[in-house]
Amino acid sequence: MARVDLVDVEKRYGDFVAVRDFNLNVRDGEFVALVGPSGCGKTTTLRMVAGLEDATSGEIRIDGEVVNDMPPKDRDVAMVFQSYALYPHMNVFDNMAFSLKMRRFPAEDADGRAAPRRLNREEIGRRVHEAARLLGIEDQLTKKPAQLSGGQRQRVALGRAIVRQPRVFLFDEPLSNLDAKLRVAMRVELAKLHQVLRTTMVYVTHDQAEAMTLGDRVVVMDKGIMQQVDDPQNLYDRPTNLFVAGFIGSPAMNFLDATVVSQDGGVYLDFGEFRLEIPSELAGPAQPYADRTVVFGIRPEDVYDRLFAQMTRANATVTTRVDVKEPMGSDLFLYLAVGGRTVHARMSPSTKVDLGGTLDVYFDMGRMHLFEEDSGRAII
Repeated sequence: MARVDLVDVEKRYGDFVAVRDFNLNVRDGEFVALVGPSGCGKTTTLRMVAGLEDATSGEIRIDGEVVNDMPPKDRDVAMVFQSYALYPHMNVFDNMAFSLKMRRFPAEDADGRAAPRRLNREEIGRRVHEAARLLGIEDQLTKKPAQLSGGQRQRVALGRAIVRQPRVFLFDEPLSNLDAKLRVAMRVELAKLHQVLRTTMVYVTHDQAEAMTLGDRVVVMDKGIMQQVDDPQNLYDRPTNLFVAGFIGSPAMNFLDATVVSQDGGVYLDFGEFRLEIPSELAGPAQPYADRTVVFGIRPEDVYDRLFAQMTRANATVTTRVDVKEPMGSDLFLYLAVGGRTVHARMSPSTKVDLGGTLDVYFDMGRMHLFEEDSGRAII
């Protein structure tokens, strides 16, 4: 196990900056997920840790040792790619054992001098069978990759990394090629694997569900810049800006432009056709923005059918028109028209509504978010 530290890391390709001012400390044994849209720099960051890309500036440290100029083979990291990258002519055992047969491991001779050695056949067999047992593919060791399912091939790719017993595991969207059901199953397997191995893991994905369910902490990136790093629940509850708020959460958070109005001892959000009152316990940060346009954010699950809202506040109910219904079994997704805007709501399937009909909805203003219009910075 090892710490991984990235200090002021930057990666440029000519005039294009792929990663800018990246600072991250991955603790020993921690699972950190990097998430963001395509082209945000997450894979480039991972490849710099692996040594497959050179950092333009900054330092990359593994266990306190600067590895910027160290070749990938000497960094003691194992990388699992989106493509399985298995040798088609080798069986599962040989695919998993190949790196062990080729690599020399640190050792000392009888006089205590450094004498790197290769593992013998018994040690290699033990490591391969141990990893295969851990991954549930012991009965597949004699098969060729073409005889395996996608999930089994991904397990072999994981096993090939595990047998090396590296200080750090690096995952580059390893589940992207799997179907939806298998991705969920493999996500569970990866979580179990981390619990057993307790090895430092850095995981890149564009899928927020993978990042949120796997990561001890999640790094959200956009345009090469780290937007926020936090544990999954804090990312969801307290996004630091508009981008994080909109990227984390499914369905995505609703955003509506509004004007802050201070009137009759209360602070309101004026949307033109309707108003919502900001709760007194949240009004303080909003008051300096009086008469200014801000962005109001509310998650779909915080928009209720007024009849089913357990607790209500004054000035938080709006009459809407039902434009679209999406029955999902456990949930009912509604697209509601209000004041020329559309609000996405996630409600109980017991909510009875007709397309084109009206619905009084209650906004849980205690869970509202507020952002600056220009910078996108979170106010509340």
